[in-house]
Amino acid sequence: MSGDLFRLFLALGPLAVYFMLFGLINLRRTPFLTTGARDTAALALAVSGLVIIGPIELFMPEGAMINFGPYALGLALAFYVLTMTLLILLQKPRLTIYNISPVEFRPILVEVVGHLDPHARWAGNSLVLPGLQIELHIDSFAPMRNITLVAVGDQQIFSGWRRFEAHLAAALSKLEVARNPIGAGMVIVGLAMVSTMIVQLAGNADEVVQALREMLRLPQ
Repeated sequence: MSGDLFRLFLALGPLAVYFMLFGLINLRRTPFLTTGARDTAALALAVSGLVIIGPIELFMPEGAMINFGPYALGLALAFYVLTMTLLILLQKPRLTIYNISPVEFRPILVEVVGHLDPHARWAGNSLVLPGLQIELHIDSFAPMRNITLVAVGDQQIFSGWRRFEAHLAAALSKLEVARNPIGAGMVIVGLAMVSTMIVQLAGNADEVVQALREMLRLPQ
């Protein structure tokens, strides 16, 4: 029972923090812009507990845990971090804007593009900025009020994306939008998860600590 409780904490802890932060972002009165790399890194941290109690614990050789103790788990986590870092580096450039509708976002984007590159070309939801040497496609997810700008093609200049990101962030910071009601729900879910863990921990602290020591193969 104590082991199951510890795994519950490990799985829900990072997820609860992610839900609360994501909810607070959607409750802002200004849109929030982030890069694809930061977005993926945050998601990787959110599911790290699930990865530990899932693939890492399942496929961890018993001999490695016996011989190396907590160092074996540390090496497995390092492998997870390196794997996610590689995936992030291999991703195409991407920008995500939270808490804004396509109708609100389009005029801002047109204004920024006109300022950055007068030779920009539109084709539906695709955009080419030859002056910055970037090409992107606009995706939106209306229920969550999210906009994603995804690079199209392999000929992308990182410095162009950085300049585009800086100007877009400055323009979005001046825009006031309505709070996304979904954000309140996500904060409530995160707080409920944290409250559940606190209540369970209050009555089973010794068992949870013991389960942690067993997982790390620490001496009793």
